[in-house]
Amino acid sequence: MKSLSSQKTNGAKMAALMLLFISSTRTEVAAFSSPFIRHTRTTNPISLNMHGHGGDTAVATGFIDSELRGAAMRLHTRKQAPKEGEAPEKPSEKPDAPRYVPTHQDYLNFLVDSQHVYQAMEDIVNSRSDLAMFRNTGMERTKPLETDIQFMCSEYNLERPEVGQAGLSYAEELKRITSNGEGKNVPEFVCHFYNHYFAHTAGGRMIGKQMSALLLDKKTLEFYKWDGDINKIKAAVKEVIEGMAAKWTQEEKDECVGATAATFRYGGMLNANLSGGSSPH
Repeated sequence: MKSLSSQKTNGAKMAALMLLFISSTRTEVAAFSSPFIRHTRTTNPISLNMHGHGGDTAVATGFIDSELRGAAMRLHTRKQAPKEGEAPEKPSEKPDAPRYVPTHQDYLNFLVDSQHVYQAMEDIVNSRSDLAMFRNTGMERTKPLETDIQFMCSEYNLERPEVGQAGLSYAEELKRITSNGEGKNVPEFVCHFYNHYFAHTAGGRMIGKQMSALLLDKKTLEFYKWDGDINKIKAAVKEVIEGMAAKWTQEEKDECVGATAATFRYGGMLNANLSGGSSPH
């Protein structure tokens, strides 16, 4: 098993690079795909381009589309976000290495770790009155994930694994952030909440399609389904966050923006389950 520091380093590299090639058919999977990336199909592999909420030419007016987006773009390269990426390109450490093809066990590990993190987020918002606005938004994922985990175990004769280090460490970080009590560290938590839930509706769904085609005979898991129009659900949650941010001091806004790199790093650690060697299980 690799050390936690090693896993964080690997996760951070993957989150910054965003794309991980996983098969000889040139399927690509986002190590952690921010909510500010648009996913389109081309004649080549899946292409990830910048997406500002409201359209490519829309003027950013809210906190999310201006300050949070800017922080995300500083973690994207020009290849990932041609118009606004700021991070330097990093060469692959092993450009000629064969691409790893995820297994059913890898995917199950990923689902189990993901559920643990979503459960931590749900527990936090359910236990704090200052985060009550994030209860029962329609974006909750723990119950759909439970259905999927049971399906994977039954369908492919797999034993349910223990939560891996990636899931455990992210959940512990979320608990640490919110451990100071009501009214403390809300902006920092909101950054994690927004990036994690909203990224799943974007790059996360693309990962789901890729894994479905590769491993599940094109079955769509419940993880990638929502009760109702997900765009309307997202818009409602986004409006809540914008309302909160409008009342924050600049210091609080900076606290939220400053957590962006950590959301990428921990998201990358979770998705490392799908890359082989760096899996924490």
